[in-house]
Amino acid sequence: MMPAVYVFDAYGTLFDTNAAVQRHQAAMGPDGPAFSALWRRKQLEYSWIRGLAGRHDRDFWQLTEDALDFSFQFYPKIDPALREALLDAYRDLDAYTDAVPALRALKEAGAKLVILSNGSAAMLERAASSSGIAEFFDAIISVDEAKTYKPSPAVYELVTTLFRVYPEAVSFQSSNRWDVAGAKSFGFRTVWINRFNEPDEYWDLSPDLVLPDLISLRAD
Repeated sequence: MMPAVYVFDAYGTLFDTNAAVQRHQAAMGPDGPAFSALWRRKQLEYSWIRGLAGRHDRDFWQLTEDALDFSFQFYPKIDPALREALLDAYRDLDAYTDAVPALRALKEAGAKLVILSNGSAAMLERAASSSGIAEFFDAIISVDEAKTYKPSPAVYELVTTLFRVYPEAVSFQSSNRWDVAGAKSFGFRTVWINRFNEPDEYWDLSPDLVLPDLISLRAD
């Protein structure tokens, strides 16, 4: 049977988090790729720490700015004057090339599609609109509604509450293995989009399916 709802993580799953740095690679120099990886890692780390501490006084956009500022300190050869250009690029990240055809196919098959993300509501609305994928979604849900961050169960519960379904009726797609583990623990059917052929972890919370990209998703 088709799941009642298909839920997608946003950053790293639908949106390419490296796209902001890639647009300014020439100005950033050889440290650009490592800078991008650190920016993403710190962004997530800051969300986990605040989630564990029970604090949601800074939304994901503010954490994105904090992580960027730290990355400039860590790589002092990269000109901090690029800060605003990088933030502007992050507001309008590119969607992965497989996103639109995959979402269109699921929508044409009658699936309900949802974004569930750490991103703030403003971040998600802008990114979905600028990347051309907003039209496919029945709902775009920010963790701001739960006042915490993934992988708190309160975040995943936003979906079951909104659609009045049991967790097992939800198919959850993410390229972030830790996010898949959190969703699996909550009771969702989980699909790990393993874009970069990474080794598995969290073996006691294994995904129900591992795919190399979104195109491989099927509405069944």
